[in-house]
Order: sequence, then structure tokens, then C-alpha cells
Amino acid sequence: MDFDGAIFDVDGVLVDSPHEQAWRDALRELMEGPWSEIADKTSWGPDKFTSHVYQERLAGRPRMDGARAALEYFEVPDAERRATEYADHKQDMVVRLIEAGEFTAFDDALRFVLAVKHAGIRTAAASSSKNAGLLLGKIRLDEFAERTGLQSELIHPGLTLRDVFDADTSGREFEHGKPAPDIFLAAADELGAGPAACFVVEDAPSGVKAAKAGGMWAIGVARAGDEALLAAERADLVVDSLDDVELGALSSGELRRRSR
Repeated sequence: MDFDGAIFDVDGVLVDSPHEQAWRDALRELMEGPWSEIADKTSWGPDKFTSHVYQERLAGRPRMDGARAALEYFEVPDAERRATEYADHKQDMVVRLIEAGEFTAFDDALRFVLAVKHAGIRTAAASSSKNAGLLLGKIRLDEFAERTGLQSELIHPGLTLRDVFDADTSGREFEHGKPAPDIFLAAADELGAGPAACFVVEDAPSGVKAAKAGGMWAIGVARAGDEALLAAERADLVVDSLDDVELGALSSGELRRRSR
């Protein structure tokens, strides 16, 4: 079997985005401001919203699902009603951070996307975030190539990361969000590829779970030291960096770690 499609999550896979910071800071501002009267009735504390909590409870989920999950985790009273206010506050904050350039693209991910394209595999972006397009459109691959000395016939002046994807299902409203596979199945369909001929690149356990639920292969990128969480959801390959994926094996439909 050959791979016909490669589907990429955005936050945490392609981009070190400000989403985690925005979720954390938005909740802190609410707890120290408008929600201060209920703060002592919750399990929240400024030091308790850790990266582990973000990865396990929020990462990869649609915005409202993430807001509810966080508030339920911290035992916030009336979480369902408060989730909308929290999600809206977080959205305002993350847009400000993105516009201010408070994010970076992962060099290993940019190299990997371009290598996948060179291998003739069609690519799609599939993030639950409605901000994914804004992020991808700000990442200049021509500037990346100039900075790193990368040579590629795919790169031309003004090329952005958004431009290289053959499909993009990011930010759409699906009946079921991750860990349901809807967003990935839609991406595969737009690529004209069967699910079994696609691999998904994810950093969130819920995303890996969604890929496997859709009958796809999954690469888990453990940027947060969460190898065990990704492996527990049956990722076919778990790596710390996409530079560790054996590129030559992709042409024969294999996901394998590069030999060192």
C-alpha cells in the first residue's frame, strides 16, 4: 500500500501556537476578575493549569468542547453556561497573540511537510481551531528556506504554509469534534484518498484517537513529553521530532523511525 494522503493538525504539530497560553491566561483573568466570587469554590489555581492538563483535556478539541472540558476539570460551578464566556474570552486573546506574532513554526514540521509533498503525497490541514488559517497564512516558507538553506523547487517568493496544502478542513463545524474522526474523514475525502491510505500527524491524544477511529494511520508528535498518552491511543509511530520519521519508508506505505 502507498500513502495517498497526509493530514496535519496545526497547533502543536506545525506551529507552537499561543492557544495553550490563551486558554490559561483567559481562565486566570476570569477567575481573578468577573468570576472571583466563585474562584474559591473551584479546584483552579494559577499553577494548576499545567501543560499536561492542556494536552489531556483541551488540545485538539473544538473551542466550546475545550472550554467545557477545562471548566469541568477545575470543578467550576455552572460550567455549561460559563463555557461560552470562557471560549469567547480565549478567542479574543488568541487572536491578539497571533496578530502580535506570538508564535513560531516548528522547523522539523516545515521540513517534513515539504518532504511529504516531494514524495508525491497529497496533504491537508485539519485543525479544530478556527484560527488555523490565520496562523498558516503568516508562515512564509520562502523565508524559512532562505534562513535554513533549504533547496526545494516547490518554494517561490511569497509562498506560505497555507499555500502548500491541497485541502484544508480546519475550523469547520462538524457534527462531532475530535476524538470523533469527522474532520479527518472530510480531509481524506477532499484529497480523494481512502482513510486506510492516509496518515494523520497529531500531538494531542484526542487527535490520535480520532485518526484511529477513522481507520487511518497516526503519527504522534510528543512535543510535550507525552509519549505515553499518545501511545495509549494506539499511535502507529510516536516521535519527539518529525525529523525522526524515516522519509524513504513513506513511499512504501510504512511509518518507521529513522535509524541513527
